[in-house]
Amino acid sequence: MGDTEITVNRKALRDYHILETIEAGIELKGTEVKSIRQGHLNLQDAFASIKDGQLFLHQCDILPYDKASHEQHEGRRTRRLLVHKKEINKLYGHVMVKGVSLVALRAYWKNHRVKIQLALAKGKASHDKRQDLKKREDQRDIDRAMAHSRRQR
Repeated sequence: MGDTEITVNRKALRDYHILETIEAGIELKGTEVKSIRQGHLNLQDAFASIKDGQLFLHQCDILPYDKASHEQHEGRRTRRLLVHKKEINKLYGHVMVKGVSLVALRAYWKNHRVKIQLALAKGKASHDKRQDLKKREDQRDIDRAMAHSRRQR
């Protein structure tokens, strides 16, 4: 059984150089899982931090489940991520380096569980973003020219 994509944080892919990725489980309430099944998960500004030897996800927005009866979850609460202690210690060493952050890249289903892909990331400067945009435009132009030449034959 393959992974089923829930959402991707395209903003993080645009704004950061990805150094390394790691998979983490996430501690959720029942209404959060049901809301995620409906596609109401947003990782736009989500990031992780390490506190007291545990990994936490901040700014991850899970909209309230509309059919919940009496107990509802808070949309942007801090959620604990489930990672081995050895990996947390390794991440802590990397995060202490200036300019390195832990950002959430994507969320997906794996064996009926929600997983979050985190990345050790370094922020891009604006000229790096312009270079990436220029490369994409150049590649698009090349692809168009090749498609056009194939149609001419």
